[in-house]
Amino acid sequence: MKIAIISYSKKGRALSERLEAGLSDCETLKYVPKRLSDGGFLPIDDTSSALYKRLFSDMDALIFIGSCGIAVRCIAPYVSDKRTDPAVIVADELGRFVIPILSGHIGGANALSERIAEIIKAVPVITTATDINGRFSPDEWAMKNGFIIDDISLSKTVSAAVLEGNVPVACDFPVKGAYPAGICEGRSGGTGILISYKTGEKPFSKTLRLIPRVLHVGVGCKKGTSAEAIEAAVEGVFKAHAIDMRAIKQFSTIDIKGNEAGLLEYCRKAGKPLVTYTAGELSSLSGEFSSSDFVKSVTGVDNVCERAAMMGAKALIVKKTACGGVTVAVAEEIREVRFE
Repeated sequence: MKIAIISYSKKGRALSERLEAGLSDCETLKYVPKRLSDGGFLPIDDTSSALYKRLFSDMDALIFIGSCGIAVRCIAPYVSDKRTDPAVIVADELGRFVIPILSGHIGGANALSERIAEIIKAVPVITTATDINGRFSPDEWAMKNGFIIDDISLSKTVSAAVLEGNVPVACDFPVKGAYPAGICEGRSGGTGILISYKTGEKPFSKTLRLIPRVLHVGVGCKKGTSAEAIEAAVEGVFKAHAIDMRAIKQFSTIDIKGNEAGLLEYCRKAGKPLVTYTAGELSSLSGEFSSSDFVKSVTGVDNVCERAAMMGAKALIVKKTACGGVTVAVAEEIREVRFE
């Protein structure tokens, strides 16, 4: 996590050093006025507006040591979207209070504020309604567990409903443990949450879909296959089976295909890693797979895409599908949901 700590006085500078020590697992930069900028501190110069703009864009979190008013004025021109804005936190220079003022849930400001409060023995001042009422927060839970929020505006509706009563949750995975205050099991109602990687399902009148990144996409291709051909094949498979592309965690293939330019280009474009396995690793996987003597003669294993997809996964949900010299298979990771 990249954090900028910004202070304006000698006391604030001293608190910055305590924070840096306590946040040693993070990448921290400390800023102070020019007159205090030595010993590892960077200066806040006459072009401070440009500095704040850059930090707001580049950092995961900004910690202001000073007044809330200073922090608000510094970030106000750059506040844009709760999905992308960094966490912004204010602490007073005596280290008595820690206040998250932006991106409390998705940006992680609430959780970071509580951590900071522990480090400096301060009081965290949390103001988000779900937190102070002890109710489930879909934004925060999704962020902590790596789920994608399909409709951020609808998440506000769901959060409001959680404050008024129990919101039903439909989940395509086993739920372990108890449901927290604010949600319950259910598949019908006016407003609800659906945890699924499938498209088209809408069990509630207002359905907030949370999408888990749990799919391994196994890919086989001929030498020299273009990125466009691979993209068309993968998208065609997902569309045909009503699966959300955002649920992809990784692409998988045999190691001899690991340097295919088209495959590498497509994975870069998709923003997902390409994981490769040896023929021996793929062959050792037990289970029923489509078999091809030709593929075995070329690669040393009877099937590439299905076996590659199943490495580290639980179930094959789309078997080998061939399209224009590309084969695609999709498998689901082992996944259970806990709300605790």
